[in-house]
Amino acid sequence: MTPLPSSPAEELVLLERELLWLDTRRAQLLRRRAWLKAALRAQRTQGWQPPPHGVPSGWAHAPAVPPAPAVPPAPAVPPGSATGGSGAQHVLLILGGLLLAVAAIAFTLFSWGEMGIAGRAAVLAGVTAGALGAPVVLLRRGLGATAEAVGAVALLLTVLDAYALHAAVLPEADGAGYAAFASGVLAAGWTAYGVGVGRLRLPLPAAVVAGQFPLVLGAWAAGGSALVIGWALLVTAAGSVVVALRGPGLAVRATAWSGAGATWAGGLLIGVGNSVSASGPLDAAGPGALLLGAAVVALAAAWRAPREMAVTGGVAAGLAAVAGVGGVLRTEVPWSWAVVVYLLCGAALAPLARITAVPRPVRGGLLSAAAGVTGLAVLTVLPSAAAALLGPAAVLTGPWAGMPGGVRELAAGAGAPDALSVPVVLLVAAVLLGAVYASLLQEGRAPTGWTGAAGGGAAGLVSAAVPVLLVTADVPYAAALAVDLLLVAGLLAAALAVRRVPEAAGGTALWCAVAVAAHAGLLALAAEPATYAVFGLLLVLFAASAARSEEVVARSLTLVLSVVCALVVALAAGASLELGAPRTAVLVLAVPAVAVVLGLWLRTPAVVVPLEAGAGFGALVALGLALTDGAYLSLVLALCGVLAAATAVRPERRPGAGYLAAGLFALATWVRLVSAGVTHPEAYTLPVSVIACAVGLLRRRTDPGASSWAAYGPGLGVTLAPSLLALWSDPHWQRPLLLGAAALAVTVTGAVRRLQAPLLLGAGTLALVALHELAPHVAQVFDALPRWSVPALAGLLLLALGATYEQRLRDARRLREHLGRMR
Repeated sequence: MTPLPSSPAEELVLLERELLWLDTRRAQLLRRRAWLKAALRAQRTQGWQPPPHGVPSGWAHAPAVPPAPAVPPAPAVPPGSATGGSGAQHVLLILGGLLLAVAAIAFTLFSWGEMGIAGRAAVLAGVTAGALGAPVVLLRRGLGATAEAVGAVALLLTVLDAYALHAAVLPEADGAGYAAFASGVLAAGWTAYGVGVGRLRLPLPAAVVAGQFPLVLGAWAAGGSALVIGWALLVTAAGSVVVALRGPGLAVRATAWSGAGATWAGGLLIGVGNSVSASGPLDAAGPGALLLGAAVVALAAAWRAPREMAVTGGVAAGLAAVAGVGGVLRTEVPWSWAVVVYLLCGAALAPLARITAVPRPVRGGLLSAAAGVTGLAVLTVLPSAAAALLGPAAVLTGPWAGMPGGVRELAAGAGAPDALSVPVVLLVAAVLLGAVYASLLQEGRAPTGWTGAAGGGAAGLVSAAVPVLLVTADVPYAAALAVDLLLVAGLLAAALAVRRVPEAAGGTALWCAVAVAAHAGLLALAAEPATYAVFGLLLVLFAASAARSEEVVARSLTLVLSVVCALVVALAAGASLELGAPRTAVLVLAVPAVAVVLGLWLRTPAVVVPLEAGAGFGALVALGLALTDGAYLSLVLALCGVLAAATAVRPERRPGAGYLAAGLFALATWVRLVSAGVTHPEAYTLPVSVIACAVGLLRRRTDPGASSWAAYGPGLGVTLAPSLLALWSDPHWQRPLLLGAAALAVTVTGAVRRLQAPLLLGAGTLALVALHELAPHVAQVFDALPRWSVPALAGLLLLALGATYEQRLRDARRLREHLGRMR
């Protein structure tokens, strides 16, 4: 380690020494660069030879300064590497080869007929031999890229030679037959050429491409049927698979895999088309054999292929086998049952996939094929199943029309399916998924992920299959209702049994129970006794499930559904008693009342919140029923206020429920005054306001921390709101004057006493009164102004607000803080 200088003189000496070393090192590098340039020039002219003097003098001897790292002599440049001069040479050679190819094409097309047989043969032999031999010379000179380009031109010339030979020498030969023969000869010749030259990358992949055509074109030329052409494609695919598994080089294998996939797919499409159009077992036997052959080829390819391709090959083999066997068997059944045949054939793949001798990726592909066939079968029957499930919704347009003989009458208008194959497909798919679920559990898999998905899918398919079966089989009405209720009970029990994994099978079972319950409810609305029986039993089932459930979502959902079922029973009771909608609203409020009482009794948040949600929904239903009658609407609002006040008994609900109760009571009062035709509501509301404000004043004296909204808000709102409503229909000037003066007094009182509720309520009322008084004059002004003035004024206002945005923002923040400090 160099010691630090102790004086400026020593530091100056060190700097001088370093600069001298840098100058010497630079001179050495410049001499080395000149030596390397000479070596490259010698390589381009006569092969690489070191300069006669070897390493330039001064390179190996370092000066008496800190030693520089030794630089090894420059290695020989590898043949065919691109440098400045050789790159230009490559470009020139490539352009020359392309021009030669263009000239050969033009000569073949336009000047070929002017020469005799001998001339043609000489030209063919010379040009082709020269094009094929040029890459060998170029490779020896190290010009690999140019050799590849010229080799591609040579392959093109062989194709042109084959065309010229057919056009001039063998014009009477059949085009397809000659093309088959020529493609075979080209494939063999390109293979020999590629193997012989060895270092060209293009001939062998080109030979693989040419090898895809001889059998297919030969079958076509021989007038073979579609099945014969399919077999030719399949044999070609098998040969390509062999090349892909054993061929040299990545390019050859990739080309062979691509060709195998294309020819295999072509043979598969021919087999599927003929299998679907077959009218009997004998007609379907030929396409079935072709499809089984395709399955064998795909399976053989998957057996030795890499993992990803093995899975794909397993899927292809499974689908081809299902199409072949199913195509023969489905000819013995009606067309509507064909999907069941294919589904069963797909299910038969599952035992084959469990054979241990089969490689694991191939087994995965076969299982994926079975799953794909199952999913496709379910999707095929899904529209018909949806029509059967949603058909009973038509009963909503006319409930209690009468008990039908069979449930199919309720879904006839929705296009419900006649064939029993639809529910059979759903049931078979459910059984398959159930078997997968059971096998995964036996293997020790956790009931999550794919295991839970299999269980949930089985539950969903059973839930859809049973109602569809009831409709398609036209089961008697009472029996269909009983089966639906039993299914709901079973699904709820299943949801409880797997309640620890609600996101998988348990959650699916719960939601399926809800869907089946909806279907049963729609069926029940067709007859009055069925409505009471079904919704009563559903109420019991959901309530029992809520009592037994330990999962929050399941308990909440079943509690809300229990309340909904009770609401339906209450609505049905009102319809049976012919009470009419307004009076039925009072009866419906009994359900929210029971929910509120249960909430007060249980006091468990996980139970109380769903009950309160159901009670709120029931209150909204009651309000909707009473909207047409003011007197009953007022009564319903008051009863809702009582329920809110009862909820406010609990300390955790006191603030929100208390305000809600006060608002409902005030609204009930206003509605009652309006429905009674009162034109001066102040005579009724003012005494209440005085008493309420007096009570609020006493509360503020005993509890200074109480909010002004709790103390004065209800009292002020009772009078100000009805007076505002009456103001807009009052043509006289006394009410606006008195209401404005009262609002001004309330606003000033709130500002002086720093009370938020009087300030905001009074200011809001005063602003609305001013708007009422100024509205006619403002309308006259707007009528007198031109139409362009309104957008112009709006634009000016926006510009002013934008220019003073920060100041307005600070003002608004300051106002909010000031209001927040008020009580």
